[in-house]
Amino acid sequence: MTLATLDGMTSHKTAQTMKPATAAKKLGVYLEATPAEFQAGVVTRDELNALQADPPEWLRELRRTGPHPRPVVAAKLGVSIGGLTRGGITEPLTTEQIEALKAESPDWLVRERATQAEVRKETVRVKEKNR
Repeated sequence: MTLATLDGMTSHKTAQTMKPATAAKKLGVYLEATPAEFQAGVVTRDELNALQADPPEWLRELRRTGPHPRPVVAAKLGVSIGGLTRGGITEPLTTEQIEALKAESPDWLVRERATQAEVRKETVRVKEKNR
């Protein structure tokens, strides 16, 4: 017998909901680029799971072309979010803009990629040491 039953409460779970900003973050998309109805509503855990399992066309397109939120931009460029800021990138970028930056390979991007590579190496070294 569960505590809920003892309290006389029903064992029905209420659907866990999240704000659109949280759902967008979990989906890896820029909230302001999502459809108005997504921005205006709340998202249940089941709805989020459904969006992840079978993304609608708008979500597939956003993931493909952007604009992408800064964590996604940073990952696609192989730098940290701080590195983006140091490079003067403070706004979301489209996939096309990210590809243009990669092709251009400005000095700040080369530096930040090297820094990120060192951080990764150090993380691995520390993990190995602590085993």
